Amino acid sequence: MKKLILGIAIAISSLTFAQEKTKSSSPVSFGVKAGLNVASINSDDAKAKAGLYAGVFANIPVASSFSVQPEVLYNGMGAKSEDFSDVRLNLDYISVPVMLQYNVLPEFYLEAGPQFSFAISRKMKGDGGSVDVDQFYKGFDFGVGIGAGYYIAQGFGVTARFVAGATDIVENNPSDAIRNSVFQVGIAYKF
Repeated sequence: MKKLILGIAIAISSLTFAQEKTKSSSPVSFGVKAGLNVASINSDDAKAKAGLYAGVFANIPVASSFSVQPEVLYNGMGAKSEDFSDVRLNLDYISVPVMLQYNVLPEFYLEAGPQFSFAISRKMKGDGGSVDVDQFYKGFDFGVGIGAGYYIAQGFGVTARFVAGATDIVENNPSDAIRNSVFQVGIAYKF
């Protein structure tokens, strides 16, 4: 009798595990996202500037409540001068965030992970035109992001993320490190 009860318990737990495994093995989904960046650098004479981000992502489930979401984004970052409102530092990147997402609810997730950014344009703009400042700013930036998102219906969702720069973006900087920071809010569509 004990062997029968033990056998039934093992069978039930195996079926439960198999069902949990099936839920977490949902297919990889792909999508697009875009939105507003509010970016700045940690300099005394810098204030936030608006920019855009847009790109693609893949959502890869690794368990029933967890997934990994690598992305490739165009990211318009930089800052504007506090002293001269018409002077802007435009730092354009191709960013590759890799977010670990936890689904609090099926529609709502929290995320955190690294972001690797590669500069495609570094310019200072003002009334006098535009000047390349490639020699002053590094071509690579590393940051750490945290965020959240909510999928409303039919694959459409809203997202928010903050990315804090962890590396100095200024070449041969003898003083305190200058880092990017950006707050992103936007929409996403998952296919």
